Amino acid sequence: MRILFLTHYFPPEGNAPAARTWDHCVRWAREGHDVTVITCIPNLPDGEAYDGFQSTWRNQQEVIEDVTVIRVWSWLAPNRGVFRRSCHYASYVFSAVRTGLFLKRPDVVIATSPHLLCGYAGLFLHWLRRVPFVLEIRDLWPESIAVVGAMQRGCLYRVLELMEVRLYKSATHIVTVTDAMRDEIAAKAPVAQRLSVVPNGVDLDMFAPADSTLNRQSTPENPRQFVLAYIGTVGLAHGLEIVVESVDILRQRGRDDIRVLIVGDGAVRHDLEQMVQERGLADRIRFTGRVDRQEVPQIMATSDAMLIHLLRDDLFRTVVPSKVFEAMAMNRPVLMGVPGESSDLIERSQAGLFFESGSAESLVEQLLRLVDDSSLYARLSNGFARQSIAQSYNRDRLAEQLWQILKNVANEVGPASAEGGLASREEEPAC
Repeated sequence: MRILFLTHYFPPEGNAPAARTWDHCVRWAREGHDVTVITCIPNLPDGEAYDGFQSTWRNQQEVIEDVTVIRVWSWLAPNRGVFRRSCHYASYVFSAVRTGLFLKRPDVVIATSPHLLCGYAGLFLHWLRRVPFVLEIRDLWPESIAVVGAMQRGCLYRVLELMEVRLYKSATHIVTVTDAMRDEIAAKAPVAQRLSVVPNGVDLDMFAPADSTLNRQSTPENPRQFVLAYIGTVGLAHGLEIVVESVDILRQRGRDDIRVLIVGDGAVRHDLEQMVQERGLADRIRFTGRVDRQEVPQIMATSDAMLIHLLRDDLFRTVVPSKVFEAMAMNRPVLMGVPGESSDLIERSQAGLFFESGSAESLVEQLLRLVDDSSLYARLSNGFARQSIAQSYNRDRLAEQLWQILKNVANEVGPASAEGGLASREEEPAC
């Protein structure tokens, strides 16, 4: 098949949308499919082109592991401020559609969120090239913007809601990442028969178990400390102020045996760093800034537990961040501050402890349980979590599921179920 994938984010950007898209596209290309990605110049989160890239009107094209990557011009802007980011998104739509019109006609176009305008780029090419269009929804917009306080629920919000519903109705098929999100979309538009779930997952080869004491042996001069790591976007939705509050509480209690590592970048990183300095916690909380995704498994290997947190809002009950699966694959206990499907998965898989979103006291309580109870820590890191996700959330299997949907949509056979009945590579060879 000839697949055209539209995505705002793509490696070397290391956020979840970029990683998911790359993991799927490279697997399809290995199977012999013709995969082309139209994306932006990498610039997340500062709105500045990464080294080696330049935002110009001339497209930059390269082939990475048999995936053709076309980087188009967009008006670069930092990952904050609604107006400037909207211009950034809109300029990508213009460039993506302009470029997509002159490529070989694909068998199917797939466009991925988290923002609606990328979906509209796919919709315009669907209309103009008369090809099937699969819409992948990873975040519900515009709710996600309103929840973090970046937009009021006024006239513009209602316009975006109308655009959202129109997009759902116009797509040939819709793929989302959780059951709860599927139900939310079906409640907004009459598209239940055109909805599938292909969840987030993990590359089990890349994220393999490792000894948490790696490179951190205890000595009398330098006693070993428990390291809690947050890895991912440092954005408005993640509510990482709770980390500063929690570490302050730990200091007041005289707990000098715990450190926090914040890995990544985003709109609020500098604000958090300033807060840490003002409270005198710089020796307890360390920021690394943006790192290459290939470095993440090593960072996780030298950490003892992973922190996952989102603001307290019913919207986030529908999400399961991809970093959950990465932690589980490496047998790292998770301190989970996201109720709903995320906490349910952690509980079923015996992969960590749940704390109340937004509550520093709750986070401290569960963290100290993990630090002080060696038998509990051993139980939560014994490998059962990895075993529980090895099949259902294996990136190889998920790429196959999504490909089956694309194939069926392209052949006008009808959507394949993402919950079962999908053939493995051994059962049905790629066409």
